Amino acid sequence: MLRILVCVSGGGTNLQAIMDSISDGRITDTKIVKVISNKEDAYALTRARNAGIDAVCISSGQYGRREDFYDALCSEVDAGRPDLIVLAGFLVVIPEKMIQKYSNRIMNIHPSLIPSFCGKGYYGLKVHEGALKRGVKITGATVHFVDEGTDTGPIILQKAVTIEEGDTPEILQRRVMEQAEWVILPRAINLFAHGKIHVDQGITSISE
Repeated sequence: MLRILVCVSGGGTNLQAIMDSISDGRITDTKIVKVISNKEDAYALTRARNAGIDAVCISSGQYGRREDFYDALCSEVDAGRPDLIVLAGFLVVIPEKMIQKYSNRIMNIHPSLIPSFCGKGYYGLKVHEGALKRGVKITGATVHFVDEGTDTGPIILQKAVTIEEGDTPEILQRRVMEQAEWVILPRAINLFAHGKIHVDQGITSISE
């Protein structure tokens, strides 16, 4: 049974997609052991608690130094004994010691086709604003492993989404979530749970 820990800062729509996928069998042999948010009012915590999942807030505002916050975050993660950490809209820079300890075991969902519209400053609606401003015709989402860079880790899965005339950042954000994020994130977790993802020199391969 794969033990996953989900980190999220906001409403938790991707968390809900994971929970639904476990319930309906798209993700098998997997259990969410804990949800961590850096925001006390994140609705993701409510989603988790309503589902009987351990849910905690670890906020940088609770600590005087960034290093103390990172220590608390790492301790809370370690206490969950996760096999895989899933960043589902977690707006916190992951400490290097955590990345090294869980190498190729931290998975992130990003709402663009990396390497487009990613890296520093590209998060949330800013990603979709950037895509619309540039005038691209295709966008999408990417699931990747986390390394020491920003959105630079090995890519696991990507799914394209067509940009339509009249799209606003909000409309596009919703379509990318529905057509891409909520599809490929559960699939990536299930592939990981069954040992189907392999990383060699920063490149992933999938065995079906």
